[in-house]
Amino acid sequence: MSTAAAPASIARPQVRLTQNLINGQWVDAADGKTFNTYNPSTGEVIAEVPHSSAEDVDRAVKAARAAFESGPWPKMSAREYGNLLFKLADLIEENKEELAALEVLNNGKPISEVMAADLPLVISTYRYFAGWADKVYGDTIPVDRAMGRFFTYTRKEPIGVAGQIIPWNFPLLMQCWKWSAALATGNTVVLKPAEQTPLSALRVAELAMEAGYPDGVINVVQGLGDTGAAITEHPGVDKIAFTGHYETAQKIMASASKTLKRITFELGGKSPNIVFADADIDTAVQGAMAGIFFNQGEVCCAGSRLFVEEAVHAEFVDRFKQMAESRRIGDPFDPATEQGAQISQEQFDKIMGYIESGKKEGAQCITGGERVGDKGWFIKPTIFDHVNNDMRIARDEIFGPVVTVLPFTDHKQLIAQANDTVYGLAAAVWTRDITKAFNIANNVKAGTVWVNCYNTFDAGAPFGGYKFSGQGRECGRDALNNYLETKTVWVNLGDE
Repeated sequence: MSTAAAPASIARPQVRLTQNLINGQWVDAADGKTFNTYNPSTGEVIAEVPHSSAEDVDRAVKAARAAFESGPWPKMSAREYGNLLFKLADLIEENKEELAALEVLNNGKPISEVMAADLPLVISTYRYFAGWADKVYGDTIPVDRAMGRFFTYTRKEPIGVAGQIIPWNFPLLMQCWKWSAALATGNTVVLKPAEQTPLSALRVAELAMEAGYPDGVINVVQGLGDTGAAITEHPGVDKIAFTGHYETAQKIMASASKTLKRITFELGGKSPNIVFADADIDTAVQGAMAGIFFNQGEVCCAGSRLFVEEAVHAEFVDRFKQMAESRRIGDPFDPATEQGAQISQEQFDKIMGYIESGKKEGAQCITGGERVGDKGWFIKPTIFDHVNNDMRIARDEIFGPVVTVLPFTDHKQLIAQANDTVYGLAAAVWTRDITKAFNIANNVKAGTVWVNCYNTFDAGAPFGGYKFSGQGRECGRDALNNYLETKTVWVNLGDE
């Protein structure tokens, strides 16, 4: 991710947009129902937003269908699709401080991370897929002449209406990952932001309309689980893209099976972060910090299982503990803040429950494990040492600033331990020995493996997981296939 410095200060934003966007219009829920969205750093209500019903979803899907089939959208060229994405990226860049402020207000993450990491990747991803828009094409296929004379070719066509459901941990980025590939390939979308973090998605939707997207191409409906279910069950939705927990994905898969919708999932993880004794310890400690405490640990690919070779275990853990205890926690609008608030009371309680579980199971909590302050949902960076792979804190996705340290001596058993999880999203290895690095990279079952680095991303690099961590890939050329159908055309050229 980018390491650009954040500005000295960014003002807290005024919230203007709270309604749904359906067919180019800002509207309330049909039945007038609303729910609250909160500021995680204070626990206070920011605004009320629509709780969309099946009726609202139906209106959005019908708008997306009409835009896909009969509006100006299907008449536009692929290059025009790209130009619109370029315009959207430019508008996001022009309004990045406002978007960052909305993200911090609604998510609780530090302003420095949003400006240095989230937004640069958002902007580069929209531009990356803008460049792909007019480079998606099929093939000509030489076929057996014994059948006759044919000109045979393939076309790459958009699937249609994409229902997209995104999480709360990276609202701007997850919206971008879903929209960029879908819009570059000519689909229309119905997006449901996470109920905890709808505000930045609405502002980007407004910028998309300003960029020139036709009415109905982009629709945003807010709501809770029933709203998401209405999207996945709607017969007018051709494809579902979801990022979140695997248990929700299982429900979506069952629901989508009724209409055989295309589905892609980017789900959770319990990623092994492996430190060998020959690693540069200072760099590995810094990498472990980024691997678990970035974004308050609310990261699907967080390095939450930290395997440390016994020969350096004591030294590594001591340095890791010192660095964790020096981490600055507090007001996410302060540019000096390194760790903000957890997203919600529910998530705060879940994390604290896992911390208590770890203590009861016999793991050694060497630092953290406590609330910070009496307002908002802040938790100290927490390190459990001498953990075994059977403990709940080593098996379940905690999604918070909690790391388990598992010492190892046997290199062969290490890979088996690293793979002993239902997840397979990411992994990392720290070593000066290239043979060890390739051994881990080739044998750990994960969609991404980092060598002597952690949490490095690029719009061109595919991201996704094995096993319960999902199916399909975000980013890179692979992401385009999530939104494309392949059509084969045979043209009979007749006799010679």
